[in-house]
Amino acid sequence: MATNENAITHDRTATSKLSVVIPVYQEGSHIRSSIGVIEAVLTDNKILYEFILVDDGSRDNTWQELKILAQTNKNITAIRLSRNFGKESALCAGLEYADGDMILVMDSDLQHPPSLIPEMVTAWREEGYDVIEGIKNTRGRENPIYKACAKFFYYIIYKTSDIDLGQASDYKLMDRKVVEAWKEMQERAIFFRGMSAWLGFERKQIGFDVAKRVNGSTKWSLFRLVRLAANAITSYTSVPLHCITVLGILMFIGTIVLGVQTLIMKFSGRAMDGFTTVILLQLLIGSSIMISLGMIGIYLTKIYKEVKARPRYLISKCIKGGDKKC
Repeated sequence: MATNENAITHDRTATSKLSVVIPVYQEGSHIRSSIGVIEAVLTDNKILYEFILVDDGSRDNTWQELKILAQTNKNITAIRLSRNFGKESALCAGLEYADGDMILVMDSDLQHPPSLIPEMVTAWREEGYDVIEGIKNTRGRENPIYKACAKFFYYIIYKTSDIDLGQASDYKLMDRKVVEAWKEMQERAIFFRGMSAWLGFERKQIGFDVAKRVNGSTKWSLFRLVRLAANAITSYTSVPLHCITVLGILMFIGTIVLGVQTLIMKFSGRAMDGFTTVILLQLLIGSSIMISLGMIGIYLTKIYKEVKARPRYLISKCIKGGDKKC
């Protein structure tokens, strides 16, 4: 169903409300201070706001800290998912609960600088942009291997799906109509950065330098990053499946060439023991088949998840500002 844009048209004024959506996982040691820093920026710039804080099944004291925040601040809604569904699902929950005229998505560790928020709000309010994206000038103190992998991942996404994520981040402010359009996308395999880029709308990019984490370490392991990359690529392009076809064609051509060579050698009486060649060919063909089946399996898994149509997240607890249940 297409979004009814007329139903969500609104004025962009100083009284427009900003919803700040923040997924939280294992951030109990500093979440209160982080929210305090962000809130100070919003208050100083007279921005009407609300916080939607989503605890993605943390095992530390994160939920206790969020409860205190929600019970003492009427502008904060704390949501606890029933288990760890992943950052993308937590973002989904936050966006579906946010009711502001504009919605800001950011991390809880202050690597997304809160000082940029007033500029993003101004671009939305006065310049009329629907999406204001935070673009990384640098990737901060990140492992060189991770940087190289990220660059390669973005290159593959761009070449296969024509979605240029470049130095994109999840730090972005979106108009209400953009969020409503995003909510129309019901796939279970969520990749927020790619989904928001696919939507289009009038966009502006604002550069920022990734700050040092206020505390703790990243929750993204190499395995989780690889899984996210595989999910993202297969969500936005079918090129890997076409690669199997190309691989088959190349191997067929190779088969013809080797076949002709073998016949020539046979009829000329120069045929030699081909044990090594046979083994190499078997290994090549076997590995190609296994890789092809793996690619097909990834797409079948995605279809399987979509067909089951399970909810993208489950909420176990929700506290709206002032200790009221959602």
